[in-house]
Amino acid sequence: MGKEIVSTDKAPAAIGPYSQAVKAGAFVFTSGVIPVDPATAKVVEGDITPQATQVMENLKAVLAASGSSLDRVVKTTCFLANLDDFATFNGIYAGYFDADPPARSTVQVAKLPLGVLVEVECVALV
Repeated sequence: MGKEIVSTDKAPAAIGPYSQAVKAGAFVFTSGVIPVDPATAKVVEGDITPQATQVMENLKAVLAASGSSLDRVVKTTCFLANLDDFATFNGIYAGYFDADPPARSTVQVAKLPLGVLVEVECVALV
């Protein structure tokens, strides 16, 4: 079983030595996705609402490029700069996983890349 690198210009390019996602067997593993607009390569402005929305759209684009989709996600890990944003983030997240949501962990972290407020990674079936 080999691995296949996933890359799309519909999501932000990697800002380090990593891939947007890797397919291995029946699974795709995404890297952490942050709220960078792929058209401008800049962090979206605003609070947790536009940032969380952009993260989920970027995640959707990476999964599509891998041949998967949000409805095939089995596990997410969500990183918030401030857990006080949890309720707002949760409402946005829930809109992307309205039926049979995946397993999830959500943690507050000290700092995220580029000073963003949220980052999400996932494992999905291909």
